[in-house]
Amino acid sequence: MVKRGARAPHILLCGLAVAGLLGAAGCKADTQGGAGNGNGNGPGKSAPGGSALAAVDSLAVKGRAPKTGYTREKFGKSWVDTDHNGCGTRDDILKRDLTAETFRAEKGGDCVVTSGKLDDPYTGQQLTYTRGKSTIDIDHAVALSDAWQKGAGQWTTDKRVQFANDPMNLIAADASANRSKGDGDTATWLPPNKGYRCAYVARQVAVKKKYGVWVTAAEKDAMRKQLNTCPNEKLPTS
Repeated sequence: MVKRGARAPHILLCGLAVAGLLGAAGCKADTQGGAGNGNGNGPGKSAPGGSALAAVDSLAVKGRAPKTGYTREKFGKSWVDTDHNGCGTRDDILKRDLTAETFRAEKGGDCVVTSGKLDDPYTGQQLTYTRGKSTIDIDHAVALSDAWQKGAGQWTTDKRVQFANDPMNLIAADASANRSKGDGDTATWLPPNKGYRCAYVARQVAVKKKYGVWVTAAEKDAMRKQLNTCPNEKLPTS
């Protein structure tokens, strides 16, 4: 009998009668660990501040809208000079991502890229860029069609042009790998180079957060799954 006011002792059910239920797990307290969805895709107990993993939770989740009405032209003319530096966006990204680059004499001699080397993030190979016969694309980390189906179809033309030419959303990459991606999101495509996947997903998170592009439930789970392997991966800011 337990006296009034006394605290009842905890009872551990670790006898032979319950051995078949508990098995090798033994006796455990009836408490749960940190947050998560049980499949390894949850954010964990706490994501580091400023990390891409922490930013994933800020992305709105909705279903994919129809692709109806999408064309590349809805995002403006290709590679316009949105930063008004005299160079088209494509050349700006080639200058940023290539090494040993050479230029045409026009536009000050440091604008139109004619050749260079790329340490391709998608395949991990070194590629040679030659203007006019290149196997290098400028990829939108968040594909324009994907963005269209997740909010961009409701934007103004000016916002779509800015999105299509934002350096944060642009990556010089192997053309074949880029074209295999199509308009895939994190749930359907990741770069073959596994060493770049965390940086790639972090960039998608940053772009979607900046522009308010939503994600599907499967996409958000895939982002968490990848970023849980690199919880300290920073959220890009440019």
